[in-house]
Amino acid sequence: MDGVPNVTRADAAAAVRNPLAFIAARWTPNPRTVRRAALAALAMAVVIVVTGGAVRLTGSGLGCPTWPKCTDDSLTTTSEMGFHGIIEFGNRMLTYVLCAAVGWAIIAARSQQPYRRSVTRLGWLQFWIVMGNAVLGGIVVLVGLNPYTVASHFLLSTALIAVATVMWQRTREGDAAPRPLVGKAVQQLTWVLTAVTVLLIAVGTVVTGAGPHAGDSSDVPRMPVDWEMVTKAHAVLAWIVVTLTFALWFVLKAVDAPKGPLARTRDLFLVLLAQGAVGYVQYFTDLPEVLVGMHMLGSCLVWIAVLRVLLALRERPEDTGAGLPAQEYDATSVSMAVPR
Repeated sequence: MDGVPNVTRADAAAAVRNPLAFIAARWTPNPRTVRRAALAALAMAVVIVVTGGAVRLTGSGLGCPTWPKCTDDSLTTTSEMGFHGIIEFGNRMLTYVLCAAVGWAIIAARSQQPYRRSVTRLGWLQFWIVMGNAVLGGIVVLVGLNPYTVASHFLLSTALIAVATVMWQRTREGDAAPRPLVGKAVQQLTWVLTAVTVLLIAVGTVVTGAGPHAGDSSDVPRMPVDWEMVTKAHAVLAWIVVTLTFALWFVLKAVDAPKGPLARTRDLFLVLLAQGAVGYVQYFTDLPEVLVGMHMLGSCLVWIAVLRVLLALRERPEDTGAGLPAQEYDATSVSMAVPR
């Protein structure tokens, strides 16, 4: 068994100044560990969306009526607040689990050798989105579940999922310049598909903001739009996304594209069919809470699937060393320079 190097006073000072550099100097994760850390951050980003939906669908949005405390006198939920307080406070606590997952992804990416600045920055971008969304979530409570702030809260979570998906993909490829696998016309079609999907998700937040699930049993204001009309617009956009996906799959088959883009497009098509089925069933059954929650999960999965299609249109092999050498960091003491 290898001995544990002594930690000197200089090491302790270095750890305080830059804990990530201190960890990186003593631990090098394998690529699989980094990939798993990135996937864990992505999974938690989806979980926090689904549990946030559960808060709204159970009418627990104001289970903790203030922020950052749960009540004016208590940081945590109290017995008087009952079930709704437990649900709302539990979702707040899951934010710390999300922070831990993102932190683990940052540490793993920062400690990988050779150091990959672009991957580490994606981890930090997730961290700041989480912090921003935590503050926005507090604002949502303080303004009494204003539907526009609720929609913004969801859209920022969607941005978090996008960054987490890109980071996960980047951990599974090299740092060489991206090399397209398909022609420019196919790339443009995929970007149109991505843009329409963003519009579909945005209109979905309007459907939610105008719909009956306000998030609390009290009188919560809704968006002043015709719910039936905006729901039909949402359905039309969904069919456009399905049509664009089928057209993309057909074009990829026609140009004999590599298996990667074809497989990702097929996966997207299947996810869209499942999401569409849930959407129509919930519409014709008066929006039962369970199906609405499934639809929110499906929204996350559709978004991830679309991004995976977009990212599959190019490859980034390992850098062969033609560029600059990997960045190195000086050890702050002899004990930090020992083999890890």
